[in-house]
Amino acid sequence: MLCDECGKNNATVHLTKIVNDKRSETHLCEQCAKKYMNLNTNFSIQNIMSGFLIDAPEVEKSSPLVCENCGMTYDEFKRNGKFGCSRCYSSFENEVAPIVRNMHSHDRHVGKIPLNAGKELKDKKELEDLKFKLREAVENEEYEKAAEYRDKIKEVEEGD
Repeated sequence: MLCDECGKNNATVHLTKIVNDKRSETHLCEQCAKKYMNLNTNFSIQNIMSGFLIDAPEVEKSSPLVCENCGMTYDEFKRNGKFGCSRCYSSFENEVAPIVRNMHSHDRHVGKIPLNAGKELKDKKELEDLKFKLREAVENEEYEKAAEYRDKIKEVEEGD
């Protein structure tokens, strides 16, 4: 897809604006996006993530959060938007989980499972989805649907 502004480069930035239930989309290349948004920084997931963290609740200054594995502080993470190691997420979970939940509506992966993933992983994902649907059905007082989900859960669990 070409940039809506210059019509030359591939669009890598996709903006969606919703005003009064009317949706408009703009597709821009990185150069036009920088002009359009008056930005002088590179676009990256780290920059976007650190932008969300600016509004995150402040952590007590008397005892800064530090990852026990790599030594990265929460303040460093807020500045660069990157974790230092795989254990940083659990070290900063209380501060980061609400932000991830707000961005994605979930704090766990709900996307597709690779085709070559094992049967156990697929069954686990199916079971999680069914349990989520069961809770929703009960909350919405849709008891017939809930019974169907309960039965499907039993089938999956017995199939193990």
